[in-house]
Amino acid sequence: MKAALGLRTHSGWAAAVVISGSRGAIEVLDRRRIELGDPSIAAPKQPYHEAEGQPLPAARRIIDRYSADAVRRAMEAFRALADGLEKKGYALDRCGLLVSSGRPLPDLASILASHALIHSADGELFREALAQAASRQRWMTLRIAEKELPAKAAAALRAPASELQSRIQTAGKDLGPPWTQDQKFATLAAWVALARRSSKF
Repeated sequence: MKAALGLRTHSGWAAAVVISGSRGAIEVLDRRRIELGDPSIAAPKQPYHEAEGQPLPAARRIIDRYSADAVRRAMEAFRALADGLEKKGYALDRCGLLVSSGRPLPDLASILASHALIHSADGELFREALAQAASRQRWMTLRIAEKELPAKAAAALRAPASELQSRIQTAGKDLGPPWTQDQKFATLAAWVALARRSSKF
């Protein structure tokens, strides 16, 4: 049976929910936090903040190190998820990844000169790491702008956004906490991915 993963990303980690089912009803198969940085370091995982003020070559090395580590950690988490689900008879082959609807980022020097862009770039690094890891798993990956999620979901699942929210609330009721906006949004992204036949709307 097909399964889909939904991801809502933060700086250094992602909320992940795996579901199976159909347009009409879903079952939550897994819910977890995926660490995209070293969890033993209490400081926030902010690559571009750390690179701020460094010469460009040093800044690139810092960012590349964070990126490679995030991709590695995401791949390990994805393999563990897929292997565990396979043993239960589920084939995880698709992913709904929530992304920003902001403009594409400029070059590194321009990013590091703007505190607002530094914040945006930190989030984008971890979203891109998840996308790369999903691609290496050969999963169909659907990137969905978070602001557009309710409308995209209503169209893909042929149901009003309010009804979908109610179903997701019910789906998480038996799991207990955490079932916050992170998990709800990740579930909806996974549900859209589950219903899609391609990675394009």
